[in-house]
Amino acid sequence: MIDFGYTCAMSTAADDDAGEVSRLEHAPLADDLGFLLARAAAMSQAAGNEALATHGLKVRSYSVLALAATGGRPSQRELAAFLRLDPSQVVALIDDLARRGLVTREPDPRDRRANVLAATLEGRKVYRRALADVEAGERRAHVGLSGADRAELTRLLRAVAFPAEG
Repeated sequence: MIDFGYTCAMSTAADDDAGEVSRLEHAPLADDLGFLLARAAAMSQAAGNEALATHGLKVRSYSVLALAATGGRPSQRELAAFLRLDPSQVVALIDDLARRGLVTREPDPRDRRANVLAATLEGRKVYRRALADVEAGERRAHVGLSGADRAELTRLLRAVAFPAEG
């Protein structure tokens, strides 16, 4: 597998010149798992960002808000590890959400040197509204997949994203 070293810098499928994309679909690269994962991620992130725009969120800030609203008060370190982001990126995302009144930092009862993230009441409301739009956007972006295909793809991607320790 090739590591392309980029994430989600590609345009959405709707923005692509269909002729240019379809002409390259049969290139050997189009069968490379790393390329396919990167391309699918780029397309998914673009669709997510479009769905989240009305909420003033992007996929990364939505992910932090979602984990704060549903993830059991994660620490900034846990967020960075889970989202595979540099801790400074997580701090910037949290700062933005906190400025908007969507999350608060609170002392971590397990480690006084660390903070945990909690969604405010407004943050939970924004999360619920954004979730509905994200789900609708996913259905549009993955319209070619049946429910069973989506479930299988989710299962396979979880196996890749969260490999069993061993």
